[in-house]
Amino acid sequence: MTAHAVALRTVTGPEPRNSPEQLLARTALGDEQAFAALYDLLVGPIFGTVLQVLRSRAHAEEVTQEVLLEIWRKAATFDARRGRVQTWALTIAHRRAIDRVRSEQSAINREDRAERLDLRRPYDDVTEATLDQLDRAQVRAALAVLTDLQRESILLAYFQGYTTREVSEKLGVAVGTVKTRMRDGLVRLRDALGVHR
Repeated sequence: MTAHAVALRTVTGPEPRNSPEQLLARTALGDEQAFAALYDLLVGPIFGTVLQVLRSRAHAEEVTQEVLLEIWRKAATFDARRGRVQTWALTIAHRRAIDRVRSEQSAINREDRAERLDLRRPYDDVTEATLDQLDRAQVRAALAVLTDLQRESILLAYFQGYTTREVSEKLGVAVGTVKTRMRDGLVRLRDALGVHR
């Protein structure tokens, strides 16, 4: 009998052979069948805990598998004196889910910072050259032929330096809609200004 099993028996008294504690003790010895039984006992509660934090079924399934793999790998480190197996497993699950949330948020923050630092705004060469050469009166007249959404999108992006995502948020429309309206608006602007490639 291992020291882990002795500690388990001493602290909690004899456990039924298929209790999570006994299954984990056998898993620590490399018993794959014990782990399969433990997996069946824990997968539901772990998935539920992770799903509550992540709110995404796909991410929760992925994190649940990571947690169960961690339980397999760390089975021998479990200390029965510190609590029950299910509590230990759910603590691991909660920590992993929080780590995933932080990781996802960090990725979003990195993308936003990179987008803000990217001074190379996408633009239409013809439109950019046209705006540089024409006086303000011509540009105002040309902007008047655009729809409100086209005009606002172009002004925010090209004159105020907002990203497409920021324009989308300011105007309360989808990013795809903003991109389409800007493209259509730039074509209409080019035609209104009489600029041809």
